[in-house]
Amino acid sequence: MMERAESGQKLYTRMRLWEFPDEYVIEPTDGSSGSPLAVSRADGSMKLIDGVPECSSLRVPKIRTIFGVVGMLKLVAGSYLIVILERECVGSYLGHPIFKITSLKILPCDRSLKNSSAEQKKVETEFSGLLRVAERTCGFQNFQAAIGKDIIEVTLIARRCTRRNGTRMWRRGADPDGYVANFVESEQIVHMNGYTASFVQVRGSMPFLWEQIVDLTYKPKFEIVKPEDAPQVAERHFLDLRKKYGSVLAVDLVNKHGGEGRLSEKFANAMQHVRSDDVRYLHFDFHKICGHIHFERLSILYDQIADFLEKGGYLLLNEKGEKMKEQVGVVRTNCIDCLDRTNVTQSMIGRRMLEIQLRRIGAFGAEEKISSHPNFDESFKILWANHGDDISIQYSGTPALKGDFVRCGQRTAQGILKDGWNALARYYFNNFSDGVKQDAIDLLHGHYIVSVSRDMTPPSQTGGLESMASFPLALSLVLTGFFSVMSLRQVRYDLRHLFFSAIWASLTVAIAAFVRANGRIFCNRPRLHKPRH
Repeated sequence: MMERAESGQKLYTRMRLWEFPDEYVIEPTDGSSGSPLAVSRADGSMKLIDGVPECSSLRVPKIRTIFGVVGMLKLVAGSYLIVILERECVGSYLGHPIFKITSLKILPCDRSLKNSSAEQKKVETEFSGLLRVAERTCGFQNFQAAIGKDIIEVTLIARRCTRRNGTRMWRRGADPDGYVANFVESEQIVHMNGYTASFVQVRGSMPFLWEQIVDLTYKPKFEIVKPEDAPQVAERHFLDLRKKYGSVLAVDLVNKHGGEGRLSEKFANAMQHVRSDDVRYLHFDFHKICGHIHFERLSILYDQIADFLEKGGYLLLNEKGEKMKEQVGVVRTNCIDCLDRTNVTQSMIGRRMLEIQLRRIGAFGAEEKISSHPNFDESFKILWANHGDDISIQYSGTPALKGDFVRCGQRTAQGILKDGWNALARYYFNNFSDGVKQDAIDLLHGHYIVSVSRDMTPPSQTGGLESMASFPLALSLVLTGFFSVMSLRQVRYDLRHLFFSAIWASLTVAIAAFVRANGRIFCNRPRLHKPRH
């Protein structure tokens, strides 16, 4: 959101929300003379009105300040108005403050529910409950630093594609049209001495149909879906990238062996069918070359892509706003999640390109580096570390792993311990909460359209074993059996106690084995969109 806007655009940044018994009225309060918007609480219909209605003893409104209207969402029997309740300033761009949304308010327009059937009301309650699961959105941080007597401002913006967005395990790979999961465009912008320089990178999941369905194991196996379609899907993906960015260098950071190796091999084979001289594929086995601590060895990768970066260039505007240079190519980076290895790699590329830009505008000497300026260097590391954390939190629920290297320039014991904790947290979110979160995202972003004829059964009521499967219940039974066996061992030994011990032990093992064999149904899964197999 921009704090200032041209009057002709009618973009309001601060509004007053009047909650009357029969309607919501949204009144601009940022000095403009725009007409208030009235939204019916009965059916969600909207209209512009001349002024805020008068209040009375029978019509006393609740009044609050809001900062934007996200839109209207239609469910089974009612509609819901979504507004921005809280915001936080995260920086500025060309003199304009930039805000991120920190709180949404969902306002029901569901008077029609009074005339709905009990079944419709039940479905409506479940769908509206999903709307309460809303993400905090972020993706902009910036900083200012001094280089000698000059002030440099560096801004890093993340733009997430909404075509295949969602949570880590429930949005993998690509859809048949070539849109990939966790696709993020990162733009690094520099202002100094009247010059403006920009450099864009992108990240995204491997562009063919694959998935990794949670099943209570720490690392579920990878499944390639419709492998025969991989070349066509990859070609559609890179055709779209070429239209947007020009030439493309795909840097694949996954392991060469094991489950990741199967995906990497499929990616490499699919790239052989991408018919374009403007698309190049490069595999770099991050873990084999850099391990878990030697990330400075990414210089090996830079040496392999330096020629592409030089040809692809960057955007440069002079003091008059005239274009002196243009970016005509983009590096597309991926690992499995497009989070941890990807962010370390992108931060390295961003650092090298920033140094090139600063030399171009005369701020740096021929051999001068960012590391020569400690304050600037620290701010740059923090910028990219926060950037990686924001993207990771949206996709996986936790900050990025390996963030200590981006933030501090080296791996630390504290950072490794933090990575272990975040890995466990990801396991929990993936298995026990991301299904509901994925449903909320699909519903909020319009990827799932509620239909009265189709959605007369609540998503959670699927029947059979799935409707009864509960991991907490299963775990409770296993623990009860375990402690029962332990307690029986403390009493006097005879055949009766031996019999009960054997029974409890058998039940415990049977329940544990059943849960392990049917791990998928005990996980929290999306109900609105089913996996592809």
